[in-house]
Amino acid sequence: MELAISAVTGELVSRFISFLANKYHSSRAYSEEKQLERLQQLLLRARTVVEEADGRYITKSGMLAQLDMLAEAMYRGYWALGAFRYRSLQETPMEEEQVSDSYPKRFRTVHGSARKNKATCLVDLQGVLHSLEHVVSSMTEFVVLLGGCDRMLRRPYDAYLYNDNIMFGRHAEKQKLLNFLLQHGSPGGALAVLPVIGGPAVGKRTLVAHVCKNERVSSQFSSILHLNGDSVSRIADHSSLLSGKVLVVVELVSDVDQEDWAKFCSTLASMDSESKVIILSRCKSLEKLGTVKPIFLNTLPYEEFSYLFKTLAFGSEDPSQHLRLARIADEMARELQSDWSLIAANLRADVMRRNLNLHFWLSMLSRMSRFVERNFSMFGEHPQLLVLRRHQIDVTDFLHSYSPLRIVPSCTTGSSRTEITEERQLLPNVRLGDLVADPGARPQGDFNVVSWESRLPPYTSFVHFVPSCTPGVAEDTPLHGRKRSAVHL
Repeated sequence: MELAISAVTGELVSRFISFLANKYHSSRAYSEEKQLERLQQLLLRARTVVEEADGRYITKSGMLAQLDMLAEAMYRGYWALGAFRYRSLQETPMEEEQVSDSYPKRFRTVHGSARKNKATCLVDLQGVLHSLEHVVSSMTEFVVLLGGCDRMLRRPYDAYLYNDNIMFGRHAEKQKLLNFLLQHGSPGGALAVLPVIGGPAVGKRTLVAHVCKNERVSSQFSSILHLNGDSVSRIADHSSLLSGKVLVVVELVSDVDQEDWAKFCSTLASMDSESKVIILSRCKSLEKLGTVKPIFLNTLPYEEFSYLFKTLAFGSEDPSQHLRLARIADEMARELQSDWSLIAANLRADVMRRNLNLHFWLSMLSRMSRFVERNFSMFGEHPQLLVLRRHQIDVTDFLHSYSPLRIVPSCTTGSSRTEITEERQLLPNVRLGDLVADPGARPQGDFNVVSWESRLPPYTSFVHFVPSCTPGVAEDTPLHGRKRSAVHL
């Protein structure tokens, strides 16, 4: 009898525990679903406010700070939403092999961190949701004040997507630049100078070109000139060709002679006291030349960078319908954001968008790793640093080519620093994406490879030289020939 009672009691306890466990998991799944729904609602509200803000002229610094906070929370929310969707994916044997054999330890750690368990993902989702709720709830005053800001004549359809001719992000920076260009001249008639300081390939020229397309800005100035440092000392010789209110965008790679700069500013101010100057440079020391607070452009935060990269890589496709590819894109975005640049992100995305195939995207991860390791082995530096120094780089592994292939980076077209020889212009051009898809598309002899062409003003093209005698090409050696003039005054 006691045995029967014990067996029945054990069965009842077991069923009760199972009931509690099922109820807990059901309640937890419901909780996750409700949080996910709430996050999507908040993201829609944040996106609507950011879109509206991009279509207004905002002059108050406090509102710009709030806009920055909202945009940062929004991109973090989009990243968390994507990570939550693919949290339960199990790696295929092909993915395991690709990551363990081909990728460096640091990247394998990133890859592993993406495979979070549900509890961790729930905590992350709760934190992001709480942060976004707090930011959105504090936007009531911002939205009211936004209604009092003038509306731009032309408003982009979707201002935070990189959609053909729309610039991505930089919401507050665009408004600050607009305010500088549209405000009246400095007190006392001094020439207004705004430095825009940032690292290589963070979008300095793109930001300025985007703002210069604004109707109010283009109507403010009789002409907009793009100069380099060498032209600063010569502008007085061409002052007779200039008249009225002028906007001058100057790219400086190093300090400028104080006497030359004073003469440059005096010449522009004498033509019209409302003329203005924008300095583009990587040198923080040049902020001393400004008459107003400089704009500093930093690398995009990872969550925002990942959002951009996925938008570029998937094109018109929905990442939520390709969860394994979305996870790979997140991982590659982390590597690109930390060690590369926006240019490299556009280049990789252009190649990957052509083939939304899991095996191909995994092979791109592997190629990227071997590409970096080969250049470290050969030249002792990361290829991004080699490109900045105009040093040759080996792209054999990235193109999956059977024969060695090295390129000699050159100055870009569309920049005031453009240097293209006449001989180079006569060589055949091949797109890098075409070489990745088919290494056999490589022409015989010397040729130019077009790594990427920007869809945004100033429509920069990144064209590099590929010599036929690849292994023996001399370092940093340009082709002979007469250089085309970069600037015309």
